[in-house]
Amino acid sequence: MERRIEELEARMTEPTFWDQPDEARKVMEETNRLKSWLEPWRALKGKGDELAELAELLMEEDAPELEAEWVQERAALERRLEALEVRTMLQGENDHLEAILTIQSGAGGTESQDWAEMLLRMYRRWAESHGFEVELLDIQPGEEAGIKGASLEVRGEAAYGYLKAEKGIHRLVRISPFDSQSRRHTSFASVFVYPSIDDEVHIEIDDGDLRVDTFRASGAGGQHVNKTDSAIRITHEPTGIVVSCQKERSQHKNRATAMKMLKSALYDRAIEEREKERDAVEATKTEIGWGNQIRSYVFQPYTMVNDHRTELKLTDVDSVMDGDLDPFIEAYLKKFGAQSAA
Repeated sequence: MERRIEELEARMTEPTFWDQPDEARKVMEETNRLKSWLEPWRALKGKGDELAELAELLMEEDAPELEAEWVQERAALERRLEALEVRTMLQGENDHLEAILTIQSGAGGTESQDWAEMLLRMYRRWAESHGFEVELLDIQPGEEAGIKGASLEVRGEAAYGYLKAEKGIHRLVRISPFDSQSRRHTSFASVFVYPSIDDEVHIEIDDGDLRVDTFRASGAGGQHVNKTDSAIRITHEPTGIVVSCQKERSQHKNRATAMKMLKSALYDRAIEEREKERDAVEATKTEIGWGNQIRSYVFQPYTMVNDHRTELKLTDVDSVMDGDLDPFIEAYLKKFGAQSAA
C-alpha cells in the first residue's frame, strides 16, 4: 500500500498531470482512499508502542494514577483497533462507494406499510449518526398510514460497504396499533441496497427495454406537485427492475436520477451474477422472498432483535429502531466480509 501511494504521488508531480482532469481526479481519489487506510494503522501502531513503553515503566515503578491512565488508554486503543478491524472487512469491489437503499412493504396492508416507514426512519437515523448525507429520492405513501416504498441515496465513504449488510427481508412481530382487538401481527418489508455508481461505469441499457411512466408526485411539495406529472417510474422489462423518482419538480431531472438508480441496480445485479458464477459468496446469499428473513424484530410479548445470519441477538429493540445498527453490521462484516472480498 505504501508503495502504491508513492507511485500515485509521483504521478501528481508530473508536468502533464492536470492535462487530463478526469484521470487526475481518479488518481487523487485513489491516493486519498489508500491514505485513509494507512494513516489510522500508523496512528494505532504509534499509540501501541507508546503504551508498551509505559507498561515497562510501570513494571519498575509504583504509580497508581499513571497505571489507571494506562488502563483507560489501552481500552480506548482496543476500541479503535476493533473499529479498524471491522473496516478492513470492506474490501469488496464496490465497498468504498456510496449507496442507494430501497424499502418495499410486504403483504399485510397498513401494518406492513407502517413497518416500512419505521425501517425508513431507522436507516435515516443510522446514516445521519455516522455523518452520511441522506437524500430521499422517492416515497410512495400508504393508503392509511406508513409507506408502500421509498428510496434513499446515502452519500459518504463506504456507505455501500456497511449497508450491504441490510439487504434482505426484515420481519416485525408486535401487537398492532391498527388492530382494535390488540392481536399480535407479523409483518415483512424488503430492503435492497445498491452501490451508487457514476457515469464512468458502463452499463448498456436499450431504450426499447424500458417502460417509462409519468405521474403526479405524492406527499408534501406545494401546488406544483398536484398540477404536473413530474414524477418518473422506469421499468426495465427484461429484469423486472422498477425504479422511480419524484424529488425534483423537473421531469427531466427526475428521469436522470431514475436512470442512475436503474443503472446502479443493473450493475449490482451483474456483480451478483458474476459472484454466483465463481461461487465466491454463495453461502451468504438467500433468495429475496417472504420466509427468508435476515432479521426479526420482536416487540411483544418480549423484546428481541435477532439476526438469523450471524445469530446476534439484542434485547434493546428501541435503540435499534433509533438507528443503532452497528452491532449487526459489524457482526455481518466479521462473518462474511472476507468472503465478499474474494
